[in-house]
Amino acid sequence: MENERKDIKYYAQRNIKVENLIHFVNKERLIEQHIKQQRNKASGIDKITKDKYAYKLDENIDNLIERMKKFSYKPLPVRRTYIPKANGKLRPLGIPAYEDKLVQGVMADVLNEIYECKFLECSYGFRPNKNCHQAIREINQRIMINRVNYILDCDIKGFFDNVDHKWLMKFLEHDISDKVFLRYINRFLISGYMEDMKYYETDKGTPQGGLISPILANVYLHYVLDLFFENYVKSKLKGEAYLVRYADDFLIMFQYESEAKQVYELLIKRLAKFGLEMEQDKTRILPFGRFKGTKEAFDFLGFMHYNGITRTGKYIVGHKISKKKRKLKHKSITKWIKEHRAYRFIETINLLNKKLIGLYAYYGINGMLGELYKIYYHTLYALRSSIFRRSQRCLSGKTFDKILRRVPIAEPKIYKDIWCWNI
Repeated sequence: MENERKDIKYYAQRNIKVENLIHFVNKERLIEQHIKQQRNKASGIDKITKDKYAYKLDENIDNLIERMKKFSYKPLPVRRTYIPKANGKLRPLGIPAYEDKLVQGVMADVLNEIYECKFLECSYGFRPNKNCHQAIREINQRIMINRVNYILDCDIKGFFDNVDHKWLMKFLEHDISDKVFLRYINRFLISGYMEDMKYYETDKGTPQGGLISPILANVYLHYVLDLFFENYVKSKLKGEAYLVRYADDFLIMFQYESEAKQVYELLIKRLAKFGLEMEQDKTRILPFGRFKGTKEAFDFLGFMHYNGITRTGKYIVGHKISKKKRKLKHKSITKWIKEHRAYRFIETINLLNKKLIGLYAYYGINGMLGELYKIYYHTLYALRSSIFRRSQRCLSGKTFDKILRRVPIAEPKIYKDIWCWNI
């Protein structure tokens, strides 16, 4: 299997169209995907869970492969559900059938092998050995070291719902010559979705929730945005400019305001050509950097970035949890504690600590310790209020401290150093 991956990478690195990919969707890899799937995950319209599928695993996989060989395998429509967004709106989420998850997972792995060597360094989302902290570090370092004076803070309107299928398939055909492999990708794109027992066709978009959607989104924006910026836009600029993209969220840092405005107009036309639209109410150009000590700030990946100064008066890029995210996290913690009020106290604290450590690990970058302690103290307040309501008697500070000494709440710490290059 390792040799097969090397072969894919060899051809991809030399910009040779890759052939014979469908044979990678084999029994061994499908079983690997089955093992990776988590239990107790929401099921698709087939209502098949991991445990149900595992009952006759060999038989089920053999049957799936046979149908794929005969081209009788057709992905089922995804089950559409909705999850709340930070702004109070709902984000559509597509849950594939179990068998479709396995096939998507294998095909996504193959696409990653092809495109990982092609993707540019400015792309950080849903890639092996890439993460949001590296994107934040890149922004921090560029502003601190390079001649960055303006930020073009961009937002694509409903990206995942508006990906043009024809363009996406053209991009894939540019690098892949296996027609069967491409046919199955197209089948996933047009499989549609079920909502309130009704079937809806999909002539554009990639459903969020599908295992293959992140890599397809990266392929689309690699050609629409990344290469366009690197090969065309930068050649027309006199000043410095740097793109940082995480999935469909991106920003561009500029030396000159006039060039930021020029690129903004170019991007509107470029995105429109490929069926995408800039959310103009959320897109803006703002002065930012060590030579633009304004009070302007921008949000990116859940962080608010602002112009700050150290205790010695030197310029620094400051970071906080964005106001929307902080409010959402506070509400989430309070709600979770209320829902677990009837649990044993030790069990509640152990589960709560896992949630807090997850938050600390994400937001725990240099300069964020004070922000993390705001979450910590909010958690203590919500927990004390919950105990008071459950016991229906006054709980003194000393008594609460004694309880916490026995079962301590996880305290914040810094997990990621964004002031160095190696994270």
